[in-house]
Amino acid sequence: MIEMSLAEIAEIVGGRLVDIGAADAATTMVTGTVEFDSRAITSGGLFLALPGARSDGHDFAAAAVAAGAVGVLAARPVGVPAIVVDPGPAAGATEGGSAVLEHDADGSGAAVLDALAKLAAAVAAELVAGGLTVIGLTGSSGKTSTKDLIAAVLAPLGEVVAPPGSFNNELGHPWTVLRANRATDYLVLEMSARHPGNIAALARIATPSIAAVLNVGTAHLGEFGSREAIAETKSELPQAVPASGVVILNVDDPAVAHMADRTAARIVRVGRTPDDSVADIRAEDVVLDSLARAAFTLRAGGAGAAVSLAVHGDHQVSNALCAAAVALECGADLEQVAAALSAAGPVSQRRMQVSTRADGVTIVNDAYNANPDSMRAGLKALAWMGRQGAPRSRSWAVLGEMAELGEEAISEHDRIGRLVVRLDVSRLVVVGTGRPMSAMLHGAVMEGSWGSEAAAVPDADAALALLRAELRAGDVVLVKASKSAGLGRLAEALAADAPAAGEGRR
Repeated sequence: MIEMSLAEIAEIVGGRLVDIGAADAATTMVTGTVEFDSRAITSGGLFLALPGARSDGHDFAAAAVAAGAVGVLAARPVGVPAIVVDPGPAAGATEGGSAVLEHDADGSGAAVLDALAKLAAAVAAELVAGGLTVIGLTGSSGKTSTKDLIAAVLAPLGEVVAPPGSFNNELGHPWTVLRANRATDYLVLEMSARHPGNIAALARIATPSIAAVLNVGTAHLGEFGSREAIAETKSELPQAVPASGVVILNVDDPAVAHMADRTAARIVRVGRTPDDSVADIRAEDVVLDSLARAAFTLRAGGAGAAVSLAVHGDHQVSNALCAAAVALECGADLEQVAAALSAAGPVSQRRMQVSTRADGVTIVNDAYNANPDSMRAGLKALAWMGRQGAPRSRSWAVLGEMAELGEEAISEHDRIGRLVVRLDVSRLVVVGTGRPMSAMLHGAVMEGSWGSEAAAVPDADAALALLRAELRAGDVVLVKASKSAGLGRLAEALAADAPAAGEGRR
């Protein structure tokens, strides 16, 4: 972040200085990073004291200062120099409900998060006045992969700050904003929502001049109640962009295309259509290689350039189009964009992360998260890879629960089980107990009259044992579930069972 004194930060967030005098606070500068993990503190940093499931950050304040922090942003005195914001009804970053404050009985976490949002907003405003371009991104699935592609295509144009992994909520969003400094040219922000109003609140922290909407699906359906409510919440991003800005819409999704009426900004449409009257930036002649990596012709403004993606899955084409649109708006030419997209490999872990072992078994680790849309995309990629393999190779869908689907959980898991059969996936391993997983198994059995092709196991350890006993050379294994299912380690254990042979094109 930009250099600020503790006194300046206290004024911005409306906090009081504790265990430090006014004169010292005016000369004590935050020159390092802002962190909520005391183990990540750098010299000159600021520590955020937040309550968690197992511990309270206030208890680590002294350790953070000993590690180099010059102060703490807290909800109560902590015995070291601190800016204290009193708990109470919070607005800003916590509007509409919190994704990270499940253990905040006294409101201390909400107070600190609200102060963090105010600090990030002040820093963003100053940096935007100095020339920073803020890019916002939302969608029900594919946000993190697209964020990584956007960062890759912008890198040749200047200094880029983008969140690691899925730092896209009321903690990760302002934390990412505060990673930017006066040398930053582009700030890429991924925005998620669990309730109406979440995206609007995040957009107020750092208002994007360029925004992209990928899709509207059924992630968090249990929270929103309907796809229409999800679409309305996603539309908060284009609504936040000023008339001088640009909104990029994936018109292959009708719900996204309709958001053109929800913004005063200029619209750029992207899609997989040959019709340049429908989409301004298009992908034509899409083909997939044996590992489901897409090659296509990127078209814009009457010109074309060849793209050969290094990320996996047909769904990455739409992600790449959105990234291309952002880069073109920032001044890149079409050839630059095509080259950058082709060079952009997987960045974030456990998202269509493909490795082929020395024994020829290919593992697709897509276990970071799952919803019905991303599950369908992963299964389609698996089915394609399986069809490209040797005659005796098999495709394995190792699937865990999709969380936060509410009343639709049973029917959505049933549909995924049936889709496994329709895609001609060889084997299904249902991991976990409970009604949704039973519904997935039941759907597969009813769709295909399956017997030994489908198996149900109670946990990841049992799944690992089954796979180790039955996998053979050339098999392709997709491991996918919501993060809460904990299947990422299963995929990593499978990949580590034999030395990796690399990801070269076959």
